[in-house]
Amino acid sequence: MHLVLNNLLCPKEQAIKFALKGVIAMAMSLTIAIYLNLDRPYWALVSAVFLQIRPESGLVIEKALCQIVGTVVGGLFGILVLTQLSAYPYLALGGLAFWLGLNSALSAMVRQANFVYAFAMAGVTAAIIILLVMVNPATVSSESIFAVAQSRVSEIIVGSVCAGLVSHLLWPVKVKHLLQTQAKSVINQTLHYLVTELDKAGSSEKRHQQIDRIMATLGSISEDSSAVRYEGPKGPGRSRAANQIAQKVLSLLALVQIMGRLQRNHPEQITPKITELIKQLKDMFTLIEKSDCFEYCAKEVKQLRRALTDHRAQQTCELPFESHILNVSLDIANELTILLRAYKALEQRDKTLLNAPSMLTYRDPLAGIIVGFRTSLVFSIGAFIWVNTGSSAALLIMILPVIFSIMLARIPLAILQIVMKRLLVGVVVASFVAIFYALNLLSQSGGQLEILLLVLAGPYFIGLLLLGDQQTLPYGLGFCIPFTILVKPSTDMSLAFSINYTLSSALAIFLGVCILFWIFQLFTGPSVQLLVHRVFKATYKDLSKIHQHSSPALWYNRRMADRLLRLTNYDQGSESRAITDLALTGLNLGHASVRLHSICQQAVGDNQLKYLQRWQSSLARAFLLATKGQCDDTFTMACDELYNELMIHVSDTYQLEAIKGMFIRINMTFERSANSIN
Repeated sequence: MHLVLNNLLCPKEQAIKFALKGVIAMAMSLTIAIYLNLDRPYWALVSAVFLQIRPESGLVIEKALCQIVGTVVGGLFGILVLTQLSAYPYLALGGLAFWLGLNSALSAMVRQANFVYAFAMAGVTAAIIILLVMVNPATVSSESIFAVAQSRVSEIIVGSVCAGLVSHLLWPVKVKHLLQTQAKSVINQTLHYLVTELDKAGSSEKRHQQIDRIMATLGSISEDSSAVRYEGPKGPGRSRAANQIAQKVLSLLALVQIMGRLQRNHPEQITPKITELIKQLKDMFTLIEKSDCFEYCAKEVKQLRRALTDHRAQQTCELPFESHILNVSLDIANELTILLRAYKALEQRDKTLLNAPSMLTYRDPLAGIIVGFRTSLVFSIGAFIWVNTGSSAALLIMILPVIFSIMLARIPLAILQIVMKRLLVGVVVASFVAIFYALNLLSQSGGQLEILLLVLAGPYFIGLLLLGDQQTLPYGLGFCIPFTILVKPSTDMSLAFSINYTLSSALAIFLGVCILFWIFQLFTGPSVQLLVHRVFKATYKDLSKIHQHSSPALWYNRRMADRLLRLTNYDQGSESRAITDLALTGLNLGHASVRLHSICQQAVGDNQLKYLQRWQSSLARAFLLATKGQCDDTFTMACDELYNELMIHVSDTYQLEAIKGMFIRINMTFERSANSIN
C-alpha cells in the first residue's frame, strides 16, 4: 500500500498532468454524449478510461482506432445475431458465447496490447447490444435493435475521439521519446552483455539476467514501434528504425555467444589469434559502452571493421576455428554498425532502413483455444446466473469480467494473482465511494451538468493517479470502470440513488471478478513443458524452410524474437537456464545457415550443390533432437558430405577452413545442448 499512498499523497508532476488530461477527456466525452442525447452516456466515459492506460499520443491514437474498428465490428455482429435469433434467446446467448470465445482466442494471437483491445471491444460491444435488447424482449423490433446498436457504437466512439484529442493537444507525450529511451537502454544492455559474454570470469546467472532484461526491452520496442507511425511524417521511418534495432540486437546475441561458449566450454580450441580477436572485441565494446557520443562510437566500430577486413584479406588464419571466428568477428562489427545507424535514425530520417520489418508474434493455436474457452466459460456462468435469477445486475457478470478475461490473458499466473487481488480492492473501494459519496450528492444535484462534472472529477482524478503507474494500475482500473458503471452519470440523477440496485450491481461486479479469478486458477492452460516443446518444434520447421524466403535472416529474426522472449520467460524459474541457452542456439543456427548459403552462392553461383539441402534438413533435425536431450551422427555425416563437395567447387582455402570451423563448432554445440537438456 505504500505505493498507493505515495502516488496519491506525493504524485509526480507527470502523474498530475496525466490525471488532469484523463479528467478533461472524460468530462468532454460525457458532455458530448449527453449533448447528443445518447441513451447511456456513461459508456463514453468507460471508453475514455481505457484509453488512459498508456498516455503516449501515438499509442492513444492507435488504441482509439482499434477501439473504433472493434466497436463497429462488434456492433454489426450484434445486429446480425438479433435480427436472426431474437426469437431464440438461448441460441442468441450461445452465438454470443462463441463470438466472445473467438475474439478472445484471436487476441491471444497478437502481441500489441492495442490490437488485443480491438478484439476485446469487438466481443464486448456485441455483448452489450445483444444483452440490453434481450432485457426487454417485448419491445424488440428492427428499429429498436438498430437504435440500441447505434447508441452503443456512438458512445464508445465519442469516448475514443475525446481521449485521442486531449492526448494530442494537452501536454502531449510522444512515443518517439519513449522509443529513443528504450533504444538507448537496449543498446547499452546489449553492449554490457557482449562484454560479459566475452569475459571468462562472467557468471551464468549474470549473463542470463542480462538476456532477460534485453528481451523484455525488445518486447517493449516491438510493441510500441507500430504506434509511432501516427506521430507525424517521420513516424514510419522511426518505426522502421526501431524494428531495425530489434533485428540487429538479435543478430548480435546470436553471434557473440559463439565466442563466449567457445571460451567457457572448449578452451582447447582457443589459439593465441582467437584470444587476440576476443580481446579486441571486448575492449571495443567496453569503450563504446562507456561513451555517450554517437560519433565516437561509430568511429571506433568503423576502425574495428577496417582492421578485421584487412586481417581477413591477408589470410593469416591457418586453423578452421581461427577462420570461422574471424568471420564471426567481422559480422559482429557489421551488425553493430547498422545498430548504431538505426539508433541515429530515430532522430533523423534514414531511407536505407526502409526494409526493416517488425517482429512477428508467435501464434500458438493451443494457447488461443484455452484463452477463448476461459472467456466463453466466464460469460456462460454469468448467463446462467442471469437466466435463473432474472436480475438486471447479473448482466454485469457477463460484461466486465469478459473484458478483463481478454485483457489479462497474457499475464503469467503468478503475477495475475496479484493483479486480480488489486482489481478486487479497486472494486470494493469504488462501491463505497459510489454509495457514500457520488450517488448521495448527485441525487440532490438537480440534473445540472456542471455539478455532475465537479462531483465526479475528484474520484476520477484519484483513480487516474493510480492508473498512471504500472504497479498501481490494477487498483486504478478496478476503481474507475466499476465506479462509472455504478454511478451511471447522466443529466437525470434524481432517481440514481437506489441502494438495492447499487449494492446488487456492486456485488455482481465483485462476484464476476471472483469467478474470473477462479477460472484462471482452474484453467491455467498448457504446461510449460508442452509450450516449450511446441516453440522448439516451430523453430525446427523454420530452420527446415529458412532459405525458401528472399531475405532469410530478416525472416528468421522476425519469427524468433517473440519465441525467444517467451522461452526466456518460461525458463526464468530454472537454475540451469538450459531452455534459454537452447533458444539462443536456435537463433544462432539460423544465422549460421544463412552465412553458409551465402558463401556457397558466392562460390558456386547458380550451380546447385547436391548435399546442401540435405545438410539443412540434418541441421534442423539435429536441433530438434538436442531439444529432447538426444544427439546422433547424422548431422556430422551431412557436414562431411557437404564439405567434400565444396572442396571440388571452392578454391578459396580460407573459406573452406572457415566452413570447416563452423561445422566443428555446431557439432560441439549440439552435443553440449543435448547434455544440458538431459
